[in-house]
Amino acid sequence: MRGTTAMFVAAAMVVSTAWPAVAQAAPGLYPPVGAGTNFLDHAELLGNVPEPAWYEANIPFVDLPDREIRDTYYYRWRTYREALKYTGPRDGWIVSEFLGPVSYSAPNGGIAAAAGHHVYEGRWLRDHRYLDDYVDYWLRGSGSGPKPATDSLNKNTTDWAHQYSFWAADAVAARAAVDGRTGFAADRLPELVRQWQGWSPQFDQKLGLYWQTPVWDAMEYTASSYQSPDPYHGGEGFRPTLNAYQYGDARAIAQLFKARGDVAGARPFDQAADALRANQERWLWDQQGKFYKHVMRDDNPGRTKLADRELMGFVPWYFHMAPAGNSAAWEQLTDPQGFAAPYGPTTAERRSPWFMREAFVGCCRWNGPSWPYATSQTLTALANLLIDYPIQSYVDRNDYLAMLRGYALTQRKNGEPYVAEAHHPDENRWLYDDKGHSDDYNHSTFNDNVLSGLLGVRPQLGNSVSIAPLVPDGWSYFAVENMPYHGHNLTVVWDRDGSHYGRGAGLRVWLDGKLTHTQPTTAAARLTIPPRSSAELPELVDDFANVSGSGHPTARASFSNSADPPTEAIDGQDFHLDVPGTRWTSYGSPNSEDWLEVDLGAPAPISDLRVTFYDDGGGVRVPATFDLRYRTPDGQWRDIPGQQRSPAQPVARQVNRVLVQPAMTTDRVRILPRRADGGAVGITAFSSYRPAARGLRALLPDRLQIRNGTVDTTTTLVAQQPLRDVRATLSVPDGWRATPLTPVTAARLAPGQSLVTRWRVTAPAGLPLGERLPIRLLATASGSDGATSALSTAQTVFEPGDYATVVWDDTFDTDRLASYRVDGPFSEPPPSLRVTNGTLTASATSRSGSVLAAPVTGAARGTAIIVEPRSFAGSAPEDSLFLGQAAGNRDFALAWFNNAGKAAGVDVTVAGVRRGDEATGGCCASLTWAPGDRLAVVVQDGRLTSWHEHEKRWTLLRAAPIGAVVDPAVVAGWAPGLGLRLDAGTLVIDRFTVRSR
Repeated sequence: MRGTTAMFVAAAMVVSTAWPAVAQAAPGLYPPVGAGTNFLDHAELLGNVPEPAWYEANIPFVDLPDREIRDTYYYRWRTYREALKYTGPRDGWIVSEFLGPVSYSAPNGGIAAAAGHHVYEGRWLRDHRYLDDYVDYWLRGSGSGPKPATDSLNKNTTDWAHQYSFWAADAVAARAAVDGRTGFAADRLPELVRQWQGWSPQFDQKLGLYWQTPVWDAMEYTASSYQSPDPYHGGEGFRPTLNAYQYGDARAIAQLFKARGDVAGARPFDQAADALRANQERWLWDQQGKFYKHVMRDDNPGRTKLADRELMGFVPWYFHMAPAGNSAAWEQLTDPQGFAAPYGPTTAERRSPWFMREAFVGCCRWNGPSWPYATSQTLTALANLLIDYPIQSYVDRNDYLAMLRGYALTQRKNGEPYVAEAHHPDENRWLYDDKGHSDDYNHSTFNDNVLSGLLGVRPQLGNSVSIAPLVPDGWSYFAVENMPYHGHNLTVVWDRDGSHYGRGAGLRVWLDGKLTHTQPTTAAARLTIPPRSSAELPELVDDFANVSGSGHPTARASFSNSADPPTEAIDGQDFHLDVPGTRWTSYGSPNSEDWLEVDLGAPAPISDLRVTFYDDGGGVRVPATFDLRYRTPDGQWRDIPGQQRSPAQPVARQVNRVLVQPAMTTDRVRILPRRADGGAVGITAFSSYRPAARGLRALLPDRLQIRNGTVDTTTTLVAQQPLRDVRATLSVPDGWRATPLTPVTAARLAPGQSLVTRWRVTAPAGLPLGERLPIRLLATASGSDGATSALSTAQTVFEPGDYATVVWDDTFDTDRLASYRVDGPFSEPPPSLRVTNGTLTASATSRSGSVLAAPVTGAARGTAIIVEPRSFAGSAPEDSLFLGQAAGNRDFALAWFNNAGKAAGVDVTVAGVRRGDEATGGCCASLTWAPGDRLAVVVQDGRLTSWHEHEKRWTLLRAAPIGAVVDPAVVAGWAPGLGLRLDAGTLVIDRFTVRSR
């Protein structure tokens, strides 16, 4: 088929020659550790963690005489492991802040606020793929994409990577200093420069400093913001945080330019850093108070500094920005009227009149409570002061240990390791800790503070490492074993007299298991490390993962406990907490056995299946066995052939791997786990991995809109190295066709060259309106075992012309209000309604709402209801329109469009009973309305879909399966309606139209 435009149809089938070859020798589950030492009992140190092999392969093992710090160290690796989330082929792995989703996150759940912490903490993992993907998520992927500039998402910035302050370049360079992969970091210099420049709208040319709003510094309700009209979203000012972050990023960018030999490229960033440091000293350093302070931006012509000291004033030392002469600031760390506290440090000094103001009212106050985010920043800054600055008289290594130990002690709940959002500074309790939300909160570092601070392993971009422990003189031993460093395994052991480990007295260093350095004390030492790059691990794609829970892939089951839906098994996360959960279980099932099914929507290669079983020790236990089946093209279920299982029998809380040799293709896979006693089973993760083709990038438009049954699209394969026999394959759902219009193969591609193929995708007749189904591009090349992929969705879109019959059209040129039935489903007084000058105006001075039901009914073949708003009221929280069909106050299916909340959803009530997600499809979609936009609802085939038209293009907002709770024939007899709900002001409508097929 090379060089032809022959048609290729991808359907559910087994082992087709049209499919790319998939690796026969599957990569290992974990990166190989390589040669090292074996002094410590790793199993005892880990304790009862799920999947201990992951930790064995990834983390440096430490042994400390302080049990609290040691146990917290291993606990925090567990929380970091829980926070790793696989989002799909586009963005790969990210590091989450919350274990569950939050409304203000970037796509797939990223939040930039603690991203610098995430990179610093994760840089010590052996598997570089997690942070490779995560860095690219913020620099090149969805995390770098546009966001609404709204008050709730930061009105000052327009992309997700600038939603919160973020020390991106510094973190990337710090990571390169550990793994030695400077090339990866330097390759991202264009994006790092763009990220740095992205803060320029908040740069004040006169002061030469950046301003920031405290809440977008990830610090709500600060001593600074309380001194503004808006304690939550106010207090814009020049702060030592963002200015230090920008300083650190400028220095890091300059370092990376120098690392690749570009001194000229580095110069402007070094100059910018020098200027920032000088300006921060001039404007933010309080010589009398000996501290860096917040300077209000507004109504402050004299640039007066606030009187209050806040913990963020230590951040300049995090980036080596503060001069040695300012060390007196650190006196405040141990001052009882400063930041000292048993469970501190406090985030505002106790002298401040704002200290703990409203701290017990609700989250989130940064005016006294102890926040791990700020504590870990301060510990990093303190380590820099003690190791890299001249000796001073204000703090010493004993203060570092005391603070680190206090930090460990905050991370307890009911006597067990635990981290939430913020802790009481003087009492042993968390202040901000919502079950299912704050659990194992990944918003800080701890292990980096142990490794680079307490144990003093100071990574370098060059071929060296500095070791400068901050352990107290009284410690007779400590060890860090098999630390991944520049492609080597580094082990550092301190044993004062040699009796603890039996490996000799003093400080000893092993590299790849060989003793390379000894000294009698813990004095600082700088050691040469032979150059070696970390092993490049193969890129792997999990085709089952679906973070959003909507669309495809999707999961269904023969039975699911209400708290454990099947989609949780493919949500890209794998942890074993009770709440929040990430599992499917059959707990409560009446069946003797149950199945979990993954529907890919379009065929994909199956070669490496992985399942992790949940076992709570009670009602849900590991199965005795399990079957794996695939769906054949004729709809039958058969056992997957060629299974190679490891381990042979199911094991709980570990990866059970099934290699499929030879690889096959299918669009659906089922797993049937069975217990001998017929009891309940559970799965925390079910995945289908495949390697990507090295050196080949695949591009496919994110969304394809089907009109008149077809859509034309273009796929692009970009070579990043010389490649031969490059092939593009477009996989489409069963019953669809993908016809290439230009060649799908290229005999050779040089680096930078592309294979561009045009395709015509044809959908089957009768596809439901708004239906989204996956389109998968797979790219292969000779000599590469993998297949690089890109995923898109094809969707049938609303076209008003498809609903040719106009059933009702009110342009409000005449007053026909008397023709409408006025419903009151909101149990509120109706707004004042009037028709004048071709508009319908709803007015109110307080909460009001009603639905105008047109004097017509819907149509069995489909009803389209369209509204043209002229303007919204501007009130909050209600400034809403409703569209749909209703039979009064007890029976209605209405989509809502809330202009104040910038959101859209669906409400369904039948016989007076409000229905949930089973009828509404869940909540909610983002909506940003602009003058001239239209809104629409289509009720057809048991589904209600809502739409937004902007610049003549309709976009689906929500799809609600209302047919699950009410007969579509019944709904067709309901009246199309327009609802108006507002708190104050006027809401103006230009036109209300009902059309049918």
